[in-house]
Amino acid sequence: MSRQKLLGAICLSLAASIWGGMYVVSKFVLEYIPPMTLVWLRYIIAFIFLFFILKIIERKDNKKLSLNKKDWILLCGIGFVGYFVSISFQFIGTKLSDAHTGALITSATPAFISIFAHFILKEKINTKKVISLILATLGVITIIGWDIGASNYLFGSIILVGAAITWALLSVYVKVASDTMSSLTITTYAIFFALIFTTPFMLWETQHIEIYYTDIYIILGVLYLGTISTAGAFFLWNKGMELIDAGIGALFFYFQPVVGAFLGWLLLNETLDINFFVGGCLILVGVFIVTLPTRSDRIIHIQKT
Repeated sequence: MSRQKLLGAICLSLAASIWGGMYVVSKFVLEYIPPMTLVWLRYIIAFIFLFFILKIIERKDNKKLSLNKKDWILLCGIGFVGYFVSISFQFIGTKLSDAHTGALITSATPAFISIFAHFILKEKINTKKVISLILATLGVITIIGWDIGASNYLFGSIILVGAAITWALLSVYVKVASDTMSSLTITTYAIFFALIFTTPFMLWETQHIEIYYTDIYIILGVLYLGTISTAGAFFLWNKGMELIDAGIGALFFYFQPVVGAFLGWLLLNETLDINFFVGGCLILVGVFIVTLPTRSDRIIHIQKT
């Protein structure tokens, strides 16, 4: 594996793992803060944090940000489709169905990423990618289980499919944007636009739902979700997608349910059965297969050296 692919794999693995762990913190904080308000808080904290870092880097490099109209439209689209619509659909879809259904349906995201990457980025869908995708998908289904209530939650399930499709579009268009912008710039300003789109819903919630925020653990939870789970994980995901083919990077999304299930067992006393270990192995094998260098990759590496 090349150094670029290795770094991309590490970034994507960390991002998906952070999101898996986010489940534990979110479950606690959502008891006191309604969902769209929590998303807004995550975004305002993440934007301030990333904007501060972006300006430090610009000052250090003595280089001002230069974006054209097309760049701003692309950033607005990423913020709207990925960070506003997709995240909102995840919340709404899960509320109208259940967490189990949500986890299973959104696990289709990597398949959508591969399809969009083929048509938008002209990435080839080869046999290795298909085998890896099948193995990893079977791994997720093995962990979560086949017993899905989609028929009982039809509207919620449709919305969850929308969440999977929009996150896939985000992942592909982040790679498009990385041709002209840094991952830090993309993440910072896409979150800024998502913050704008989320604000009306936050204002509505705060007028109709009582919010508790005086407990230090709630404050620490919100700060963690804003800095680590949003600013950090979104940046790592975007950076990983910049360094790796979108169709390959998609498979690292599957680390999210594995880490989430493990931390649920570790911190929330949830049970793990043999399916968790079998499914985890299938996911790891799928990721291992797709990240193995092909013969052409090895030839190119030898020629470069």
